[in-house]
Amino acid sequence: MASSLQLQAVALVVLLSRLAPVTPASSQRQQQPQAMPLARPGCRDRCGNITIPYPFGIGAGCYRDDGVGGFQLLCDDTRSPPRLTFYSINQLADLSLAAGEARAYLNATRRCYNDTGGLVDRNTNLSYMTLIGSHYLFSPVKNRLVATGCPSLGYFVDAEGSFVSGCTSVCRPSQFTIPGQGSCTGVGCCQSDIPPGVNFYEPYTLNFFERTDVSSVSQRWQDPTPFSTNFTTCRYVFLVETAWFSYSDAAFFSRTDDFAVPVVLDWAVRNVGNCTAARRNATDYACRSAHSDCVDSIGNGHGYRCNCSNGYEGNPYLDGGCRDIDECNRKHEYPCYGDCTNQPGTYICECPPGTTGDPSKQNGCRPKDKFTLALKVVTGVSVGVFLSVFMCFWLYLGLQKRKLIRTKQRFFEQNGGVILQQQMRSYSSAGAGAGGFKIFSVEELEKATNNFADDRVLGRGGHGVVYRGVLEDKTVVAIKKSKMMEEAQTKEFAREMFILSQINHRNVVKLLGCCLEVEVPMLVYEFVSSGTLYHYIHKDLKADKTFDTRLRIAAESAEALAYMHSSASPPILHGDVKTANILLDDKLTAKVSDFGASKLAPSDEAEIATLVQGTCGYLDPEYLMTCQLTDKSDVYSFGVVLLELLTRKKALYFDGPEEDRSLVSCFMTAMKAGRHEELLDSQLRNEMRAEVFEEIAHLVMRCLSMSGEERPTMKEVAERLRRYQQHPWAQAHVNPEERQTLLPREQQDLPLLFRQQDVLDLEEGSTYTYSV
Repeated sequence: MASSLQLQAVALVVLLSRLAPVTPASSQRQQQPQAMPLARPGCRDRCGNITIPYPFGIGAGCYRDDGVGGFQLLCDDTRSPPRLTFYSINQLADLSLAAGEARAYLNATRRCYNDTGGLVDRNTNLSYMTLIGSHYLFSPVKNRLVATGCPSLGYFVDAEGSFVSGCTSVCRPSQFTIPGQGSCTGVGCCQSDIPPGVNFYEPYTLNFFERTDVSSVSQRWQDPTPFSTNFTTCRYVFLVETAWFSYSDAAFFSRTDDFAVPVVLDWAVRNVGNCTAARRNATDYACRSAHSDCVDSIGNGHGYRCNCSNGYEGNPYLDGGCRDIDECNRKHEYPCYGDCTNQPGTYICECPPGTTGDPSKQNGCRPKDKFTLALKVVTGVSVGVFLSVFMCFWLYLGLQKRKLIRTKQRFFEQNGGVILQQQMRSYSSAGAGAGGFKIFSVEELEKATNNFADDRVLGRGGHGVVYRGVLEDKTVVAIKKSKMMEEAQTKEFAREMFILSQINHRNVVKLLGCCLEVEVPMLVYEFVSSGTLYHYIHKDLKADKTFDTRLRIAAESAEALAYMHSSASPPILHGDVKTANILLDDKLTAKVSDFGASKLAPSDEAEIATLVQGTCGYLDPEYLMTCQLTDKSDVYSFGVVLLELLTRKKALYFDGPEEDRSLVSCFMTAMKAGRHEELLDSQLRNEMRAEVFEEIAHLVMRCLSMSGEERPTMKEVAERLRRYQQHPWAQAHVNPEERQTLLPREQQDLPLLFRQQDVLDLEEGSTYTYSV
C-alpha cells in the first residue's frame, strides 16, 4: 500500500510539472508588471508556483466572503511542491481571472478483473468531487468523460444518484483494431460530453461481459491471435480536460496503476443571478475597480464575472485593480513603428511628420510623395471612372423615374383619370365649378400622412385602412387606402367619384378628392373628429345619450340617406349602412360616411351583383335572396341602426345563445310576446313614455319588413323622425288628443300598443331573420 501511495505522489508531481509551464496564470504573470496588485494588501498571493488573485485568498479577510463557498483556499506548505486546495479535499493547479476558470485534479477510478470476470483490485483513493454550494461548476466545453479498457461501461452520477453522462468501451478482434494512436471512438476507449450545470461527480465502471462470453466471441471470429490480447485487465473512468487527454492504446492496454487527471472548472460570483441584480447592491458588488466591466455567466450556471475594460489590465475585483496599459512599451502586442502616444485606455500611433502610411507595420511610414506625373495620371483616371459611374447612376435614376412616371400614368388612365378630368373641365366650363373636388398626387398624400405612418391610422377594416392626413393648406382630412378593387369597379370608378363629389349635404361626409396614380385608388374625405356612432353607442360611457340626442342623430342620418336616394342625380345607394359608417363631429352631428364603396342606382334589372357585400346583422334579407341592391336595402339596414340606438345592443352577439345572437331576431321575438319594451335601454326607459316607444317601434317594424315594397322610403323615415323630434313626447302634460294630431294620417287611428295578432301578421308576411 505504501508503495502504491508513493507511485501516486510521483505521478502527481510529474503531472504538475507538465502542466505548470503552459498555464494561463503563469504566462499572465510574466506579462504583468511586478507592481500590479493581485491579492488584497497584506494577504498571501502565491502557493508554490500558483498565483492566487483576489477574490480567492488564503486566510481571514483575504478572500471574498459572500455566503457561497470556494473562494477561501488552503495551502499545505508541508508538501513538495505546496498543495493548494478548497473544501480541504479538492486540489487546485491553476486559477485564471480573465478566463473565469480553475484547474483541479481528480483520481481516475480503476477496477481490475480476472479471467472469469471477478473483481480482483480497485483504487482506494477518493475519485469523486463535489462542488455543491460553491462558485465552481464542471466546464461542459473543456471537459469530457473518458472510459478506457474493455469491455466496460463508464458513467457518473450527480449528488442524488441520477445518471449524468456515460459511454461504452468494447473489445474487437485484433485484425479489426484501428491502427494508430489517439483514437477514442468506442473500441478500447470511449468518451462523452457532459451537460452544463454539473456540480457533483461520482464515477462508476461496470464490467458487463463474462470471460466465457469473450471466449465464445473469439472463437466465432476465428481469430488466430488469442482474443485475450484485446481484453484489458483494468478499466478506468475519469472526467478529464479535453485538451490534456490523448489516448494511446499501447499505454492503456496493460495499465494497472493509479493516476490523477486535470479537470477544468468554470467559476463565477454566484450569490446573485447576473450583473443587473449585482449592481443593485453596491456594497456587495464584486467589480470594485474603476474601468472594470461586469459580464454575465453564460452557458454554465448563473452568476457574473468581472473584467478590466479594453486598454486596462489587472484585478477588477480590487479597488484600483485595473490600471492603464502602456501600449507604447508593448510593441509585440500593440505594434507601432511610428510616433506612439499612450492615453488612458488606448493609444495613438501616427506616422512621423513628413511621412504617411500605416504606422502599425514595419517600414509602413514613407515620405510623402509629390504630385508626380504618375499621380496625375492616376488622378485623371480615377476622376474619369468616377464621372462614368456617376453618369451611369444618373441615367439609371432617370430611367427609374421615367418608369415610375409611366406606371403612375398607366394607373391614372386605368382608373378613369382622363375621363374624370374631362368631366371636371366640362363642369367648370358650365360655371358650376368643381365643387372643391381635387385629384391628388401620391406624393401629396404621402407627405400628408408622413408616408402612411402607423401613428396616423384612424381605423382598419376588411377593405382597407383609413389614415389621418394634414394637407399643405393645414386642412385635416381622412384618407382611405383600399386593399383591392374589382376590374368592373375601376371602369366606372371615376364617373361615380365625380358624382359623389357633387354631394353637398351637412349630414354626408364630403368627398374632397381622390388619387388615381396607384393600383387601387385612394379617397380623400373631410375629417370628422368624434369617431363613429358605434363607438358612441357601445363604448363611450361619458357621452350624452339622452333620448333627444339619439333621436336627432337618427333623424340626421335618415335625412342624409333620403337625400342620396331622392335628391342625388342619379340616385346613390349606400349598400353598407351601419353604426360604424355614421360619424359624429364635436357637436354630435351625424355624418354618413363610406359612400366611396356605394353604388349608383342600377338603370336596369341586368345590373345584379355577383357577390353580396355588406355587414352581417345589417344585410337586407331580400338583397341576400335576389342579389339586387335597392334603396329599400338601405332602409332595412337603417332599421337595425335605429334598434341599436334604442337598445344600445350590438346587431350581432356571438357569445350568447344562438337564438339571441341577432338583435333583429330578439326584437321580433319580443314584439310577438309583447315584451319589446324590455329591450329598451334603461336610460331611455326612464325618459320615454310607452306611447313614444310604440310609435318608433312601429316605424322600426316597417323598416325591417321582409318585403322591400312594404318598407317606407328613407324620405318618409326622415320626415317621421323629425316630426317625433320636434314634439316633446316625454312631457307628462301632453294629452292624447294633441299627440294624435301630430301623428301621420295613416297612424292616427292605430292603438297605442301593438296587438299580438298585428305582430304575428307582420312577422308572418314580412320579416326574415338571417344569422351567420
